[in-house]
Amino acid sequence: MSCTTCKNEVVDKMYQELSDYIDSLPDKKGMLIAVLHKAQEIFGYLPREVQVFVGRKLDIPVSQVYGVVSFYSFFTMEPKGKYPIAICLGTACYVRGADKITDYFKTELGIELGETTEDGKFSLDGLRCVGACGLAPVVLVGEKVYGRITTLDQVREILAEYED
Repeated sequence: MSCTTCKNEVVDKMYQELSDYIDSLPDKKGMLIAVLHKAQEIFGYLPREVQVFVGRKLDIPVSQVYGVVSFYSFFTMEPKGKYPIAICLGTACYVRGADKITDYFKTELGIELGETTEDGKFSLDGLRCVGACGLAPVVLVGEKVYGRITTLDQVREILAEYED
């Protein structure tokens, strides 16, 4: 069996998992966002092919699917790193130095916002608000929240947690 065959089988299983999820919904109407969350959980991002699949399964135009994906910042059409890093750039975080923290991460990782490291380990994004203003500035790595991040040493400590 070639690697291509293995990859195709994995992708087929991912589509089957999504299909099973959609089929299990008692009512598909109004479930687009929930389905997109599940699709992104399964695939890691929402490429055009997945959006087309979702549109067909929910019997809605792909333009509607794309409209939702492109509107909400949680959804991404680009693959993310194994450890997605998001820095809150909302007002409270920004005035407490989120721009400086962003620069630290960019320098340490060698990437810009919206990019993924060459090894696929980290991706870096900015968010408008995570609702944790009392912890500003806030950094998320996946679902883990880091608060009051103000120094380069703290950034390095965060990155060190994810060394394999």
